[in-house]
Amino acid sequence: MSRSAAQAPSGVRAAGWALVVLGAATLAVVAFTTPWRPLPSGAPPVTPEAARDFTAGQIARSAAFDAVVGPPAYLSLGLTLVTAGLLVATPLGARLLGRLRGPWWLRVLLGVVAVTVAVEIVRWPLGMWQETHLRDYGLSTQTWLTWSADRIKSIGIRTGLTAVMVLAVVALARRMRRWWIPAALGAFTLTVAASFVYPVLIEPVFNDFTPMAAGPLRDDLLAMAARDGVPVEDVLVADASRRTTALNAYVSGFGATRRIVVYDTLLKAPAEEVKLVVAHELGHADNGDVLYGTLVGGLGAACGACLLYLVTSWGVVRRRSGVASVADPAAAGLLIGLVSLATVLSGPVQNVVSRQVEARADAHALDLTRDPAMFVAMQKRLAISNISDLSPDVVEYVLYASHPPIPERIAMARSWAALNGLPEP
Repeated sequence: MSRSAAQAPSGVRAAGWALVVLGAATLAVVAFTTPWRPLPSGAPPVTPEAARDFTAGQIARSAAFDAVVGPPAYLSLGLTLVTAGLLVATPLGARLLGRLRGPWWLRVLLGVVAVTVAVEIVRWPLGMWQETHLRDYGLSTQTWLTWSADRIKSIGIRTGLTAVMVLAVVALARRMRRWWIPAALGAFTLTVAASFVYPVLIEPVFNDFTPMAAGPLRDDLLAMAARDGVPVEDVLVADASRRTTALNAYVSGFGATRRIVVYDTLLKAPAEEVKLVVAHELGHADNGDVLYGTLVGGLGAACGACLLYLVTSWGVVRRRSGVASVADPAAAGLLIGLVSLATVLSGPVQNVVSRQVEARADAHALDLTRDPAMFVAMQKRLAISNISDLSPDVVEYVLYASHPPIPERIAMARSWAALNGLPEP
C-alpha cells in the first residue's frame, strides 16, 4: 500500500471499497441479465435497410426533421455540461450561494432553487426553439400556454427531487463523517419508492387516464395478456392527443401499480397494430423490465452516493469549487453539478442496456403474435407518424437512442420470420 493510501481517512477507504463492491455487483447484474441476444443464436442476420421500407421522401423528411431538432438538443446538453463545470471546477456557485442568509436548511433549498431557475431561464428559449419545429412538422398540438404549464410542472418535480437529495446529503454530512452509508441506503430506497409511486403520483400530473372502452379491442388485449401469463388489471388510455400526434404505449410501475398505457393517438391505427404494440409492452411486464430497471437504478444510485462522498472528499475538488465541506449549505451548487455530470456520463451506458431490453420486448411481441408482416407495418407507421430518425449518426445513437432504430427493428422481424419458417415480410 502506498504512503498516501495509508494516510487516507478510514471513511474514504471504506467508501472506496463500498463503491468497488457495489459497482462490481451492478456491472455483474447488468452483464449477466441484459439480453445481449434477443433472438436465438440460429437466427440469420438481416442487414437494416431504410430504403427498402421507406420512400425517398420519407427518408428525406426524417433527415430534415433531425437536422432542425438536433441543434437545440445539443445546445441544451452543452448548457448542462457548462453549468456543471462552473459549479464543480470554479468557486462561482459557492460564492453566490454563500451570500444566502437564514437557517442552513433554508439556504440549501434556496440554493437549489436559485441554480435551477438560472439554468432554466437560459434553457427556456432552447425549448421554445424545439417546440416550434415540432409544430412545424405537425408533432405538437400544444398552445404556448399548455406547453409552458407542462414545462413548469416538469421543472417543479425535478427541482423538488433534487432539493430532497441535496438537503439529505447536507443534513447527513452535518451529523456524521461517514454520511455515505445512510446516503447510499437512502438513494436505493428512494429510487425503488419513486418507481412504485410514479404511475399514481407523477403521471397524472401530465395526463388523464381512463380505462380503455369496452369492446373487441379491449377484450383481445386482455385475452392476449392472459395467454401470455401476464396479470393485467386494466389497460388505460392516456389523453396524449392534447400534447402530440405521436404514437406510443408503455408499461410503468410494478406490483400493484403496474399498468399498460396506450396513447389515444395510437387507437387510430388498425387494431392488429395496436395489439402488436401492446404485445411489446407485455414483453416488458413478462420479463420484469420495470422492476429490473428499478433495482439496477437503485444500485447505481447507491454507487453514486459513495462516489459523491469520494469526489467531495478530494482536496482538488474542494479547492476548485470553493467548498470546504459538504456540510456547508453553499455546497448545494457543487452537489447539483456533480449529479448533472454523473447523469450525462451514465446516459450512454443506460442506452446500451435499454436498446437490448427493447429488442427483447420486440422478440416477445413476435413470439406472442407470430405476425412479422404486421410487426413491420406497425414499425413503419410508428416511424412515419413519429418522424423517427431512420439513420442516426454515431453521436445521436450513443447519446439519445434508448430504442433500436426502426430499420434495425424491422430487420430483426425479418430475421425472426426466417428463423421460424415464415415468409419474410
